[in-house]
Amino acid sequence: MNHLAGQKSPYLLQHAANPVDWFPWTEEAFDKARRDDRPVFLSIGYSTCHWCHVMERESFSDPEVAELMNGAFVSIKVDREERPDLDDHYMQVSLLLTGSGGWPLTILMTPDGQPFFAGTYIPRDAAYGRLGMLELIPRVQELWANERDELLSSADSIHAELGRAASSVPNGFAAREGTLVRAARSLSAVFDAQYGGFGTAPKFPMPTHLLLLLRSWRRTGDPAALSMVERTLTAIRNGGVYDQVGGGFHRYSTDRQWLVPHFEKMLYDQALLSIACAETWQATGKDFYRRTATDTLGYVLRDLSLPDGGFAAAEDADSEGEEGRFYLWTAAELRAALGAGAESFMEGHGVKGTEPCILHRAGPDTAPSSDTEVLLQIRGLRPRPFRDDKLLTDWNGLTVAALARAGAAFRRADFLSAALRAVRFILDRMRTEDFRLLHRYRDGEAGIRAFADDYAFLAWGLVELYEATFEAPLLTEALSLVDVMNADFWDPVNGGYFQGAADGEQRIQRRVSITDGVIPSANSVMLLVLLKLHRLTGEPDHARRAATVSRLYPADAEQNAGSFSFFFSGIDFLLGPTTELVIVGALEAGDTRLMREVLRGRFLPCLTVSYVSPGTDAGYRGLNGRATAYVCRDFTCLLPTNDPEAMLAEIEKG
Repeated sequence: MNHLAGQKSPYLLQHAANPVDWFPWTEEAFDKARRDDRPVFLSIGYSTCHWCHVMERESFSDPEVAELMNGAFVSIKVDREERPDLDDHYMQVSLLLTGSGGWPLTILMTPDGQPFFAGTYIPRDAAYGRLGMLELIPRVQELWANERDELLSSADSIHAELGRAASSVPNGFAAREGTLVRAARSLSAVFDAQYGGFGTAPKFPMPTHLLLLLRSWRRTGDPAALSMVERTLTAIRNGGVYDQVGGGFHRYSTDRQWLVPHFEKMLYDQALLSIACAETWQATGKDFYRRTATDTLGYVLRDLSLPDGGFAAAEDADSEGEEGRFYLWTAAELRAALGAGAESFMEGHGVKGTEPCILHRAGPDTAPSSDTEVLLQIRGLRPRPFRDDKLLTDWNGLTVAALARAGAAFRRADFLSAALRAVRFILDRMRTEDFRLLHRYRDGEAGIRAFADDYAFLAWGLVELYEATFEAPLLTEALSLVDVMNADFWDPVNGGYFQGAADGEQRIQRRVSITDGVIPSANSVMLLVLLKLHRLTGEPDHARRAATVSRLYPADAEQNAGSFSFFFSGIDFLLGPTTELVIVGALEAGDTRLMREVLRGRFLPCLTVSYVSPGTDAGYRGLNGRATAYVCRDFTCLLPTNDPEAMLAEIEKG
């Protein structure tokens, strides 16, 4: 065993028996590099990454490669999900040096941590037009011995360029009439009208793009914006990128048609796509989207729930040494499982010939639900893909938001209970004595100081869950998280939130990240959270900080909405008009529940909902001894009403 033995990360533990003398990211590793006068070989990946597995098998388990690495480098392994700050920083290095990035990410650095080389997957031997490890390592040794000055000069230049990029703030964005329309138009330019989604292969679902399009449609009624959402969600739900038997989305499609996925399942995809489906159901009333959201979250509750609360990070693509094997079916297997109904099922799910197939909907959904239940039971007897069972605060925050949205919209008490359980676990078990969050929990241990994403995503989940349940402590906790963010992460010069705290990792430059990828940035999420908290509490500092965050984005963000799509959810709220609803009444009384019920089937992205118990707030009193609604705009309230339909009519005027 190397120095990774005893780590909590499943990804690091997967490399603990490699002949490579791996270290975790510790001062000990850098001390050894300085002492031995060797460069550092940094490898960043994650436990469900297919090509990470390939490189581990081909190179890091190979005695010849390991011998070369152990003689040339001090080698460090990092789980990108445990250390998103390091991953973000060194991915910027890769983009700077090569114009692309991915995982496994390979970085060569000086003993002081200054990078001079970047790459991704490197095979054992030269292949695919790539230099192999057996050729690369001796070449680097030669350069380190004989041309070190050039390497150090290159490292200095890279460091300087990263510093300039970290301190450069694009800024200049100003929200104005038509902003969302122009942003939606920029997405339509890369929309795949034939197969749905955006761009060409490989294709990621990009749920935050869908949230932007829904808000543009809500503002304008433009059917094209809603059509792009529906075309995309229908295509990915019916494609092989969706698990047709067990529910849940695979990470991305290798082809344009959404048929052949990379099979890993990530918690964040389930959360964000469930939100997109729930909102699309509210916008259209079509049950297809409700079922997709509930089936996806059903998968999360069934297969990713952790014993004490919260959710595991991901499931692997591989099982029995083969990617996707767990999910494939042959015609013979389906006939044995389904009997007389097999032919109809196979016709509807694209199963032809004798080879194992990826199920997808090749026609209308006519299969009875009992068929998928049978197949799920049979599949459960197969060796399962590896589950990365670490709990990540940020991804759980997204999941809490999704469960809250879906629980409220679909009257699913089990979703709300699971969200509350996750929140209680994180707040009880993943905070320090000074109430700072921790990022990762696994195997009985919480660790790693939380990052901006952890605070922002959990705060969002808490606000959503408060609006779904009216449990006041949830709002209090959200405000507490924002207070910590303002103290530990706020950039006092330009505004916005750094990814790491001031006393965090010292080898990398702190950066205010504003780019939304498959996962939104902390700043984009915080823009929405701050605006909602301002409406819920009236505290002006939230609005001031939100305005500052909004101006950090580039002036041409509308023309590049694909890089900032969640940001526009906050801009939609900032532009307004927003509506604040205050409900006064006995929390569990039928008339109070009815006030909430009439909202569930409506898409109202600029609405905040709060609750006041009768007699506790002199500003809001019950009318006629019954549940009472106050509909307010910009903190100016209309006359109270006991009539849920009158309440809804006033809200929809906004």
